[in-house]
Amino acid sequence: MPVVTLDSVPFGQQALITELAENAAPFRRKLLAMGITPGCLLRVIRVAPLGDPIEIEMRGFHLCLRRNEAAAIKVEITC
Repeated sequence: MPVVTLDSVPFGQQALITELAENAAPFRRKLLAMGITPGCLLRVIRVAPLGDPIEIEMRGFHLCLRRNEAAAIKVEITC
């Protein structure tokens, strides 16, 4: 499967986090503290009408991310 960024995953899809991109440096610690780590499986629940924020479900809880934060998370789409 190709690696894409989380902001390009359509809602309802599952994805596996592969890595945090280089542009994640300003908020890398925040993402790691929220549990966004490589190897974690997530599902995109919904995207706001204007595209920001994006709601995901992972590790049993829901989390909203800004589009620029989601663009710094590289994922692999799963079935």
